[in-house]
Amino acid sequence: MCATLTTMSNSALTSDQRSERQHNSRGPYVSFITNRTTNLLIRGGMLFFVGVFLALVLNLLQVQRNVTLFPPDVISSIFSSVWWVPPSCGIASAMIGVLYPCIDRRLGEPHKFKREWSSVMRCVAVFVGINHASAKVDFANNVQLSLTLAALSIGLWWTFDRSRSGFGLGISIALLATLTTQILVYNGVFQYTNPDFLYIRSWLPCIFFAGVITMGNIGRQLALYEYKFLQEKTHLD
Repeated sequence: MCATLTTMSNSALTSDQRSERQHNSRGPYVSFITNRTTNLLIRGGMLFFVGVFLALVLNLLQVQRNVTLFPPDVISSIFSSVWWVPPSCGIASAMIGVLYPCIDRRLGEPHKFKREWSSVMRCVAVFVGINHASAKVDFANNVQLSLTLAALSIGLWWTFDRSRSGFGLGISIALLATLTTQILVYNGVFQYTNPDFLYIRSWLPCIFFAGVITMGNIGRQLALYEYKFLQEKTHLD
């Protein structure tokens, strides 16, 4: 009878431990009540709103410094042609944030360098600081500004990422975004003051690169909860 009671006690304890581990693995994420597709949509939505918010803040810095010029009627109305800027940045942020962990999974190299929210928040702060420097700090010439921002952007990657896939995606997406901006400026959608790289500023690719690294880090951190839950579920099963 003692053996029976001991077995029942151990079984209850194991069940409680399993429930506790399942509860701890959930964190602030919703993997325990949704499937992968829903989780992907949730992550994409969160990344979209983060991208929209950053676009509004950073674009305001550029406009106040007269780095980016929109037609006068654009600033005065939310329904004017500038409405597309934040949503476009939001969509791009969602795609980048979802793409980074997918590439890591495909390569079989889960990104584990500085995987905590405090590091992600510092990365966002550095990214905003780089944008602030491009709009507020006066340099002797554009070459000096571009080289400084390039060094800061690579430093951001080295400090918060250090993955080859992150660097490659950052360069590729930054070049694509720069080409897209060139086309928009060429068609008169908006313009840059004192362009020194065809129709845009030469430091713009550095800003795009830093933004890609930042959104990639946020996307990886959000995907980390799903990864941990799936690992825990596999272990329990």
